[in-house]
Amino acid sequence: MKIVKKIASYLFIIALAGCILAGCSNEKTVSGSDTKKKEEDKVLQYSGAAGTVEIAELAEDLGYLGDLKLENAGSSSGGPEDIQLTATKQIDFGNAFNGAVIKSVAEGVKIKSVIGSYGVDEKTKGGLFVLEDSPIKTAKDLIGKKIGVNTLGAQAEFFNVQYLRDHGLTEKEIERVQLVVIPTANAEQILRSKQNDAVRLSELSKDRALEKGGIREITNDLEIYGGPFTAGSYFFAEEYIKENPNTVKTFVDGVAKAHEWAKTTPRDEVIARLEKIVEGRKNNETTENLKYWKSFGVASEGGVIQPEEYTVWVDYLVKDKQLKKDQVKLEDLYTNEYNSFQQ
Repeated sequence: MKIVKKIASYLFIIALAGCILAGCSNEKTVSGSDTKKKEEDKVLQYSGAAGTVEIAELAEDLGYLGDLKLENAGSSSGGPEDIQLTATKQIDFGNAFNGAVIKSVAEGVKIKSVIGSYGVDEKTKGGLFVLEDSPIKTAKDLIGKKIGVNTLGAQAEFFNVQYLRDHGLTEKEIERVQLVVIPTANAEQILRSKQNDAVRLSELSKDRALEKGGIREITNDLEIYGGPFTAGSYFFAEEYIKENPNTVKTFVDGVAKAHEWAKTTPRDEVIARLEKIVEGRKNNETTENLKYWKSFGVASEGGVIQPEEYTVWVDYLVKDKQLKKDQVKLEDLYTNEYNSFQQ
């Protein structure tokens, strides 16, 4: 019988975090005798987000996941919480910034990335924004200011810190730039109402806000990194992969095909499909942001994970003294074993 898992409260997740390394179990089994016979999972739970469509959701809608079904267990605050939820078996797979995956694995969390999930390119890039009449023009101007981000310990934090370092701020000066966690959906409103001095806007919300006017960009992800890159990945708990290898294979191949479908299909057709998916949920979600969709930003064919997508953040964390040199190995972070696009 499949055990239906639901998103736990934040405090409950914190309480569960201590059992990650102890191998807490919430197994899905079929019992027909005293001995429980395991069969591979076919209903995969994950945390989605209102008004948006993940590449995995598109893969399911296109029929690329075969007999697998996705079950939205609710929303999470971002990648770090997805990691906790996956490691504690509250959901089956998660989606997070690669730097957050590295930090978690380094701390002993047994997860492994299997395919790229989102990225940054010329079409699709988030960034740091201020009001048009703001006195903030340079990185130095952010000292003593508040920047709204969706979550800490993930892409927004990495990129803001890197931007400040690249523009000459000392570590003490960087400490005076306050990162404040705000709801992603309210970021534009929070900026316009001057609750924060600057906010990070994702690629979709950024284009909508720019269209309205009154804001301007300080920097963007592509500028900071220096070129297109895959920023995040889907991951499973190592135990889940071991127990469900065929399920993971079907999932990865389906997502890989969806990446290529999105790259080769006319943009208007992709947007129409994404809108249909959101409307089909019947949750009264807005599809307003979807008209700004341009790409999922994944650089490689089929979302095959490239070493540099991880080494750049390993180097960052070592430099930041959050990791020791050689503390983590690439083979502990990801695998392309289940991706048919891997050469």
